[in-house]
Amino acid sequence: MKKKFLALLLLVSLLGTVLTGCGDGSTEKAPEDGKEPNGSTSVSAQANEVTVGIAQDLDESLDPHKAVAAGTKEVMFNVFEGLMKPTSTGDLIPAVAEKYEVSDDRMTYTFTLREGVKFHNGKTVTAEDVVYSIERCADTSEGVPLVEAFSVIQTVEAADDHTVAITISEPSNEFISYMTTAILPADYDQQDTAPVGTGPFKFVSRAAQDSIVLEKFDQYWGTPAYLDKVTYKIIENADSLVMSLQSGAIDICSHLTSTQVAQLGDDFNVEEGTMNLVQAMYLNNAVKPFDDVRVRQALSYAIDKQGIIDLAFDGYGSPIGSSMYPAFGKYFVEDLTNYYTHDVEKAKSLLAEAGYPDGFEMTITVPSNYQPHIDTAQVLVEQLKAVGVTARIELVEWGTWLSDVYSGRQFQSTVVGVDASNMTARALLERFTSTAGNNFINYNNAEYDALFAKAQASYDDAEQTALYKQMEENLTANAANVYIQDLADLVAVRKGLEGISFYPIYVLDLSTVRYAQ
Repeated sequence: MKKKFLALLLLVSLLGTVLTGCGDGSTEKAPEDGKEPNGSTSVSAQANEVTVGIAQDLDESLDPHKAVAAGTKEVMFNVFEGLMKPTSTGDLIPAVAEKYEVSDDRMTYTFTLREGVKFHNGKTVTAEDVVYSIERCADTSEGVPLVEAFSVIQTVEAADDHTVAITISEPSNEFISYMTTAILPADYDQQDTAPVGTGPFKFVSRAAQDSIVLEKFDQYWGTPAYLDKVTYKIIENADSLVMSLQSGAIDICSHLTSTQVAQLGDDFNVEEGTMNLVQAMYLNNAVKPFDDVRVRQALSYAIDKQGIIDLAFDGYGSPIGSSMYPAFGKYFVEDLTNYYTHDVEKAKSLLAEAGYPDGFEMTITVPSNYQPHIDTAQVLVEQLKAVGVTARIELVEWGTWLSDVYSGRQFQSTVVGVDASNMTARALLERFTSTAGNNFINYNNAEYDALFAKAQASYDDAEQTALYKQMEENLTANAANVYIQDLADLVAVRKGLEGISFYPIYVLDLSTVRYAQ
């Protein structure tokens, strides 16, 4: 789907963003059939490989059980698989497992493994590997388990080489969703630096801050990848990213802004999906002035989220009002989108009531490699001025953001997007319970915790869904964060390539990408 890009000059003027073109000023167009102007097939097409631009380096460890950054999960989706895996339509289908059965009391899941599934090191997947992988993620020896939902697991047992039974302490409507957790070889200890999975691509090499190389896995159990090689090129500077696209150094790049896309001309097709992220100005609820709910509510009234979408994203994006995005259809509460209407006077009144009649100063910490979040923050700065709040943007490298903001919780506010890596509402909402290890905003609300506990104790899907919606309403009413949008995902694909598909989670599946015949 394409849209006409409007208000580009206004955007550049307000945001001060200058995205330069290709250095040589070339206007030569890329052909639609992957061939050069002289009729010869391009070098990349001949080699059956592509280069994908990404705006951040991956986590220091590539171990999928330790992944924190959404970008790591996005890339490693092509390398790892679980007993189950998601489809682009949001369903779960067997992967390493061929099938599974659930006991009548809904507390034992018995998985039959697919015959002949190979790890990238040539070893055949056995029940021992599955038991190792699940127990590793459920281990509580260092506090909380790697996968918090695995705290309900009581036993993981191999009945034989191809059968694994997992027993949980209480029935769960969502447990099967967590079976997308990567299955790893039990006798391999180099996952941090040389990851080994069962996916359609295998890891080849990594140059920190530069690139990651994957190659087609010829022994893949499922539909093989079309491409022989994929190189992810890390380019954190937005201007350089655009120039690399224009020069031909990059063939595919996701998560572009409309401003960036508008500069690409006719060399690329632009695919549009959604990022399936909750973009917000996340507030540290444990520090002043954001420990006061009236201040948080004031900021929610002060911003014009549709104005942000129109100005910074040329109208692309879906406004949201809580920690849920539209792709989660049955959980998404549309009415919360306009819970806080843009109301400058209401915002000023709440600030005065909270003891800030003249406003205050604040810092918005933003990872410097995410242009959409930078653009959003810049518009927020302008909008907050109207209520007397002076905001300063602090740009930090991604690694610093992870250590200081996400892990260290040393920040006032930040603009980022939060995803649900395993397609569950629980993944989006559990992080705001008071004891959650990833509750980086320090939200502490007894009613919210009680709702979550009740939701986990419910085995009725309709009742659990209603409780999750109440949790969303709690976050909104208490303005836990200043909610903005589910970002549009604009993907530039060099002409001659096809097969891009969108998922209801933050991934890029390259196994379906191919050169047009």
